[in-house]
Amino acid sequence: MNLQKVQLENGESIAYRERQGGEEVIVLVHGNMTSSKHWDVLIDNLDAKYTVYAVDLRGFGESTYHTRVEGIKDFSDDLKGVVDALELKHFHLIGWSTGGAICMQFVADNPGYCENLVLLASASTRGYPFFAANVSGLPNLAYRFQTIEEIENDPVRTIPMQGLYNTKNKMGLKAVWNAAIYTHNQPKKEDYDAYLDDMLTQRNLADVYHALNTFNISDVDNEVAKGTNQAKDITIPVLILRGDRDYVVTEEMTQEIVADLGENATYIPLLNCGHSPLIDDLEQLTSRIENFISKENGQ
Repeated sequence: MNLQKVQLENGESIAYRERQGGEEVIVLVHGNMTSSKHWDVLIDNLDAKYTVYAVDLRGFGESTYHTRVEGIKDFSDDLKGVVDALELKHFHLIGWSTGGAICMQFVADNPGYCENLVLLASASTRGYPFFAANVSGLPNLAYRFQTIEEIENDPVRTIPMQGLYNTKNKMGLKAVWNAAIYTHNQPKKEDYDAYLDDMLTQRNLADVYHALNTFNISDVDNEVAKGTNQAKDITIPVLILRGDRDYVVTEEMTQEIVADLGENATYIPLLNCGHSPLIDDLEQLTSRIENFISKENGQ
């Protein structure tokens, strides 16, 4: 599937994949350490009646990274630029992990575009906290990083992970993913190799960590960010999906989303899945998504 590109007014060029289908449109937004490439199995599995778009966020895949992102809103504003360039007026939006935060910000800022929102293993409405480490290397829950500089100099997570990128250490990245994400099933070898090559295109690791750390659309202030209370502006139906053995996004984070989105949201745990239900149980994931979209559209 060839990537096409959209030129945004802010000077960035955003790449995207398109799978042609019917009038109903699904837009996919990936998470950290991935790109639109990682959606390939879901794109292939979704009903042919859907036209599907999957973007490469700024600094990932084949998109540019001329200006550093300072927060999740920078990504969601880019997404707005893409859907406007493609003249997409009504669509279903699916965000995975960091992409979930981006999609929530988009929906809160841009009423009337999105019909249904699916949050897959999503970061919380209150962000994804990054804590300093104590001498044993475990998180020091008493101190949450405040600045991008602190995150850039984090010796436990950022520096080692950035080192894997800088040295193009695919075996190291694979070890991280096997430990944290592909803990049960793994992609086919040729797919995994392609995913690893794709991971190495990321140019914004610390910036994404900082954006996640400072994201907060709840009405609850935290150690690093005041809540914007924009969660109340998400009034469309929302499906929250999380694997029951996700080691990246905790149940507590997911319950924060449930609490902050209220009656608009439906939470369904994905059985025997980790942080990548696309690999662990594609059929279960696809079924949940399509049933939700069809139900909410009265089909």
